Amino acid sequence: MTVFDVTDRSRDLRQRLLAFMDEHIYPNDAEAARQVNDGNRWEHLPLIDELKPKAREAGLWNLFLPTASDPDGTFGPGLSNLEYAPLCEVMGRVWWAPEVFNCAAPDTGNMEVLARYGTPEQQEQWLIPLLNGEIRSAFSMTEPDVASSDATNIESSITRDGEDYVINGEKWWTSGAGDPRCAVSIFMGKTDPNAERHLQQSMILVPMDAPGVTRERMLTVFGYDDAPHGHAQMTFKDVRVPVSAMLLGEGRGFEIAQGRLGPGRIHHCMRLIGQAERALELMVARASSRVAFGKPLSAHQHVRELIALSRMEIDQARLLTMNAAHMMDTVGNKEARGQIAAIKVVAPNMALAVIDRAIQVFGGAGVSQDTPLAMMYAQARTLRLADGPDIVHIGTVAKEEMRRQGEAARGRESVFSASK
Repeated sequence: MTVFDVTDRSRDLRQRLLAFMDEHIYPNDAEAARQVNDGNRWEHLPLIDELKPKAREAGLWNLFLPTASDPDGTFGPGLSNLEYAPLCEVMGRVWWAPEVFNCAAPDTGNMEVLARYGTPEQQEQWLIPLLNGEIRSAFSMTEPDVASSDATNIESSITRDGEDYVINGEKWWTSGAGDPRCAVSIFMGKTDPNAERHLQQSMILVPMDAPGVTRERMLTVFGYDDAPHGHAQMTFKDVRVPVSAMLLGEGRGFEIAQGRLGPGRIHHCMRLIGQAERALELMVARASSRVAFGKPLSAHQHVRELIALSRMEIDQARLLTMNAAHMMDTVGNKEARGQIAAIKVVAPNMALAVIDRAIQVFGGAGVSQDTPLAMMYAQARTLRLADGPDIVHIGTVAKEEMRRQGEAARGRESVFSASK
C-alpha cells in the first residue's frame, strides 16, 4: 500500500471547507430539518439555495470534477481522486451538505458521464446547468422485476423509430427524482436483445417532463422518505426522445457504467467515513457527559473499547479508500476495480458498526430524532446495496485476487503437491 502525500492544495481546501462547515452547515442542521418537515416535504430547501453562492465564492464548488473533465478549470479546482477524498469525507458528515458544494449524488456521477461521453449539444443542454447548480438529475437503472445487481438482466427497452428512440420500462430506486428541480435522468435499457451479453444495453438522456414519464411513488428507506431528494419508482411508457439523446452509441451502456460507477462508489465510501467520524465524535461527547452507575460512561471499560474499536476501524477504512483513490489516479478505474470493490464492502460495514456503537452509548436518544444517528444508520445500511450489493463486490475482489496471483498460485500448488 502506498504512503499518501495529500497535496498542499487539498490541505488548503480542506481547511476552508472545515471553516465553512463550522460557520454555515452545523449551525443550520436543525434549520434544514425544519424546512424539510414544514409544509410540502418535496419542495427544495431554501437554505441550500442561500448557501450555494457562499460556497462558490469561497472556491468550494464542483470539488469532485477531475482535471480531465474540466481542463481549463472553468467549473472547479480540478482535483485528483486522492486530493478529493478528504474533502468528500468532510462534506459527508451532514446529509444535506454535499449539495451546497454541488458535490451530491447522483449529480456527480451524471456530470462525469456527460463530461466524458456527452456530445457538445448534450453538454450544453444538461451538463452546464448541472455544473452551475441550476438543475438536478437522476439515474434510472434498477428495475423491480429483475435482479438488477446483474445489469444484464435489465429489461427496459430503447427502440429506434425513425429519428426518435421509444422508451418503455419500469424503474425503481431512481434517486433524486423527488426533487422538483430534477430535470433529466440517465436511463439504462436494451437496444438489442440479440447482441452479445454486454453489448445489449445502452444509456440515453430522458427529460423528466417528457410525456410518458411517471413518478408512481416515492420509496422509503427504513421509514425515511429522504425528502426532498427521494427515491422514486417510475414508469416510462412510449417515451420519445430524439436520436441525439443517446449517450456514446448503441450497445455502450456497460462501458459508460464502468466509467460512472467507479467514482460514484468511492465517493459513497468517502462520505461514509465522514459519517463514521461524526458518529465517533458524538459517541465520545456523550460518553464524557453522561453518568451511569456512579461514573461517566467514558470511565466504563466497555465504552472505552467501543471508542477504541471505532477509531481503529475508521482509520483502516480510510487507508483502503485512499489507496483505491491513488490507484484510480495512477492506473485508471479499470485496473483499480478490485480496490474499489473492496472499499465498497468495507466502508458501509465499518460505518454501520461505528454508528451502532454510538447509538448504544446514547441509549434511547440514539434512535430518536434528537440525534442524526438513526438516519445515518439507515443511509449506511442502504449503501450495502446501492451501486451493487456486498456479495457482488466480494466476488470482484476474489476474482481480481485470483487473477493477480495467476500462474504463481499454480506454481505454489505444484510445489506443495511434490512435497507430499
